[in-house]
Amino acid sequence: MRTIRVHDKVFEPYIPGLSISERIKLMARQLNEDYNGKRPLFIAILNGSFIFAADLFKELAIEAEICFIKLASYKGTKSSGQVITAIGLDTEIFKRHVVIIEDIIDTGKTLNEFLPQLRHQQPASLKIAALLHKPAATVYPISVDYLGFSVPNKFLLGYGLDYNGLGRNIPEIYKLVE
Repeated sequence: MRTIRVHDKVFEPYIPGLSISERIKLMARQLNEDYNGKRPLFIAILNGSFIFAADLFKELAIEAEICFIKLASYKGTKSSGQVITAIGLDTEIFKRHVVIIEDIIDTGKTLNEFLPQLRHQQPASLKIAALLHKPAATVYPISVDYLGFSVPNKFLLGYGLDYNGLGRNIPEIYKLVE
């Protein structure tokens, strides 16, 4: 088992890159079916979702648009408890089919605070596509419509997920060795 060190922490392999790729293709296939002829708008939440969003978007065969918003609540390996918006949504979503792309749903706080803002703009539909979901950590009622993997409540790294800014470029997902 090959471990890696990032800053002061050690991580071990958890989800191989090939498994991620295969799962994204399945998610895209379902999105292609569900949104055929609807021209959805995908809203990717930065920073963590950028790799997942790019890979998912490349697999879509439907007409679709994508934009990005930055919402953050993490500092180090713990949630800060406050959602910070750094880059706002500048695309009209009224009567549009909207799919939020999120890297990981942990407590659900970020989406719990963001979804009412989107619903207020009256989209035709609003769904969530998440690569990872930690059901054991979820505090807020968030329904994931398109899910890559359900994972335990462990700190994860790679494939867009970072630890204090590093590790996003690792092509697979690692978990913290405790």
